[in-house]
Amino acid sequence: MSITRRQFMRLMAMAGAAGMLPGMRDALAGTAKSDPYDLPKFGNVTLLHITDTHAQLNPIYFREPNVNLGIGTAKGQPPHVVGRKLLNQFGIKPNSAEAHAFSFLQFEKAAQKYGKVGGFAHLKTLVDKVRAARPASLLLDGGDTWQGSGTALWTRGMDMVEACNLLGVDIMTGHWEFTYKDEEVLSNIEAFKGEFVAHNVQVRPEASFDYRFAEFAGYDEDSGHAFKPYTLKQIGGVKVAVIGQAFPYTPIANPSRFIPDWTFGIQDAELQALVDSVREKEQPDVVVLISHNGMDVDLKLAQVVSGIDVILGGHTHDGMPTPSVVKNRSGQTLVTNAGSNGKFLGVMDLDVRGGKVQGYKYRLLPVFSELLAPHQEMAAHIEKVRAPYLDRLTEQLATCDQLLYRRGNFNGTFDQVICDALRATNDAQISLSPGFRWGTTVLPGQAITMEHVLDQTATTYPETYVREMSGTDIKAILEDVCDNLFNTDPFLQQGGDMVRVGGLDYVCDPAAAMGERIQEMTLDDGTKVEASKNYKVAGWATVGSQSPGKPIWEQVAEYLRHHKELKITKLNTPKLKNVKGNPGIADYPAILS
Repeated sequence: MSITRRQFMRLMAMAGAAGMLPGMRDALAGTAKSDPYDLPKFGNVTLLHITDTHAQLNPIYFREPNVNLGIGTAKGQPPHVVGRKLLNQFGIKPNSAEAHAFSFLQFEKAAQKYGKVGGFAHLKTLVDKVRAARPASLLLDGGDTWQGSGTALWTRGMDMVEACNLLGVDIMTGHWEFTYKDEEVLSNIEAFKGEFVAHNVQVRPEASFDYRFAEFAGYDEDSGHAFKPYTLKQIGGVKVAVIGQAFPYTPIANPSRFIPDWTFGIQDAELQALVDSVREKEQPDVVVLISHNGMDVDLKLAQVVSGIDVILGGHTHDGMPTPSVVKNRSGQTLVTNAGSNGKFLGVMDLDVRGGKVQGYKYRLLPVFSELLAPHQEMAAHIEKVRAPYLDRLTEQLATCDQLLYRRGNFNGTFDQVICDALRATNDAQISLSPGFRWGTTVLPGQAITMEHVLDQTATTYPETYVREMSGTDIKAILEDVCDNLFNTDPFLQQGGDMVRVGGLDYVCDPAAAMGERIQEMTLDDGTKVEASKNYKVAGWATVGSQSPGKPIWEQVAEYLRHHKELKITKLNTPKLKNVKGNPGIADYPAILS
């Protein structure tokens, strides 16, 4: 069902100003009588939500995880449900376009049928269509927008700032935005036509005496806030307060050397005080938190902080078809998460009367790029941004007979390529690669381009390293990251996935205590990893001091150019214990015990 570029352009011309591609609309909708993006009207205020687009300006393939484990009370609770269990829980028809959007099931076949997703030119068409029917609306961006592609890296995020201006983003917060230098962050925010809010980012007391950015409009010397904590919007006669929550663990998960003057944190007590103050002082009808906490953190935050009507969440890339309704002492809070890579647009319609939310209707719309004609001004911007780098981006490095993907709690096949490249180019026994959740998918037989490699590796701290590590050191690294992922207290999680490994196998018990989750480490040849023995380890993306080696994309590109026709002979993914029956795991190639 996937169409050629010539067919696509012909259909686009036929669609004209209507913004829809009729042939693909009927194929994906399964009916010639309905438009899947024609939403019945409800209420009087609409919140549109995107998050974690990771600088993907063009349509991409993106496979959802087959492993998203919930431990303890999170077991079986959204977002920790995958595959058929997810479809059943949310009433999604198997083998449908919607099933393809929300699950990994039959991904290769479905991707060829339904085509790519996302793309800012197609997203712009959808946003404009929804807003035309709902003029009383706000478009909110949860962050992780300025990072994740070659062009974002080379323009220091400015390509995405300009794209968001064209898209019409009203308010945003951030995370990977803070992996640029602080002066670049502020410069980009000044170029952004919307508002940047983050109540939990403050200037360190020791930096406040001679703060370098005291003239920045968002800085409040009295409160110490580096950015505006919230903003007020009047839409359709309704007053909406939007509070920003940037990623709490930014200086731990990413290099603090780029942003030395700023502190972060969950700051739930401070958030409660702010919500109370805003409600008393501003008398809003609706209070919204645009969050980059991760969904588990947002669910707990909604329990302990009252007075927030809606949390529009991001960071963990969970595409949840319906909100979670969380009860708290003042009523309830709706918690959503809108996926990643420009693949979804969240539409939260609210019925606001008598100064409060009386009802809601929510749709998380998959952005099928073959369903939506590209917006011409946005398409021109994307073409202009890419033009200086096109030769480098489109270099074909190799092909692979397997699906290359990243998303999932443990290893993905593209992660394995990175790990194998690290070992091969550095003659290392073991390789370590961060458990990043961003990164696009490559279909079997599709040319692996330099752009695909950059989609997995484009950070401002890409340098590689080679060092000696003891078995004890390696276990400590794995245990630490595993605790970040599976700690039963969401406020102690950091929302990434498990560090990826090459040349190393192990057993993992996610439900065990800290220090006991990682067991039976062995090398690829079956040799047991000894605690006191040293091993040659290669890796990249250190968050402390800068590593001395080449950028990771150079090593991966070198490895792919050498192989041309790549075959992954082994996926270094752990054997899992105590996860039988967990709805967060499906069709996993490990032995479950």
